[in-house]
Amino acid sequence: MAGKTAKKHDTFLWEGTDKRGNRTKGEVMAASPTLAKAELRRQGVNPLKVKKKPKPLFGGGKKGKQITPKDIAIFSRQMATMMSSGVPLVQSFEIVGRGHENPSMQDMLLKIKNDIEGGNSFAEALSKFPDQFDGLYCNLVNAGEQAGILETMLNKVALYKEKIEAIKGKIKKAMFYPVAVVIAAFVVTAILLIFVVPQFATMFADFGADLPAMTLMVVAMSNFMVEYWYIVIGIIYAVLFTFKQAKRKFQAFRDFLDRAVLKAPIFGSLLHKAAIARFARTLSTMFAAGVPLVEAMTTVAGAAGNVVYTNAILRMRDEISTGISLQQAMRQTQLFPNMVVQLVAIGEEAGSIDAMLAKVADFYEEEVDNAVDALSSLMEPLIMAFLGVIIGGLVVAMYLPIFKMGQVV
Repeated sequence: MAGKTAKKHDTFLWEGTDKRGNRTKGEVMAASPTLAKAELRRQGVNPLKVKKKPKPLFGGGKKGKQITPKDIAIFSRQMATMMSSGVPLVQSFEIVGRGHENPSMQDMLLKIKNDIEGGNSFAEALSKFPDQFDGLYCNLVNAGEQAGILETMLNKVALYKEKIEAIKGKIKKAMFYPVAVVIAAFVVTAILLIFVVPQFATMFADFGADLPAMTLMVVAMSNFMVEYWYIVIGIIYAVLFTFKQAKRKFQAFRDFLDRAVLKAPIFGSLLHKAAIARFARTLSTMFAAGVPLVEAMTTVAGAAGNVVYTNAILRMRDEISTGISLQQAMRQTQLFPNMVVQLVAIGEEAGSIDAMLAKVADFYEEEVDNAVDALSSLMEPLIMAFLGVIIGGLVVAMYLPIFKMGQVV
């Protein structure tokens, strides 16, 4: 009930006999031993012994890693391959689950297998893990089960997941390079200021001559870093922690970031293309599964990845529900290029929106790939210049007094 707090489920080890009288054993999640036995009986198992699984001493044993979207993408492809090869669904789960390296993933897949063996549909079993299998995933699997084309739908799901993960990977690649360089530049600069510059400062003090302004500034920075390095690290940590907490807790802050990154001079265009690719790929996959357009738009909005596109797609959904065509609703958002709108209009007239959206997705996924390559080529000279100014500036500041002494001599 809504007002009650759900009781924590524990893992129970059990031994029993199946419907044929064969001895079997395994694990089951339940709130109590009685409920564990009831669940086993529902699955056709006669429980003989049920006991709570002991926790490992001193935190030992296998610790499951977090289940990532990449794990789900790989699982989808494995299941599609198994089903296409004629392997039964339950046996496919057994093979994929037992062979997975991540204990958390293995545990989840075996629970889903047990649910299916207990009489639940594939989609119902998946829906119990909403963090890993969203509405789109469950809708596609359900459509495949209802139409008797589960292996075909699993192939579409696998392709969709692989494409979306590829887009995410390209965006991360574009972001990682400059961030890594900035971190490296900070670390090298800190090392120079804390360990190297003080040696030069000691040597310059013995000269007794006036130092250039640039050298004095670097020496002052070095003195501050030597005395208060822990404050600098504390400030950096506090800023990063505050940023992370604000992003996690405040929707308004997340929305602000989403809008800001789309306006960024270098990355904005790349993120626009990625959002269009995700929109087209998701909607194409939903259409191919026979999901009604208005219902599909809700799922597509959730998969957009940026609040600007999410809000625009939700407005499109509301307009489509009043009778406006998809291409008209897209045009009114002013977020989609004319080429995309025209292709969708052709698809609507020809009754092949899913095929046209798939072409749009292919085109923009390639555009993202090319943009990431171009961005990497552009960033390399900029990064070299950045490092040259920061590191080179420190080196020049330290050698300026020596150059001046050489001129005097």
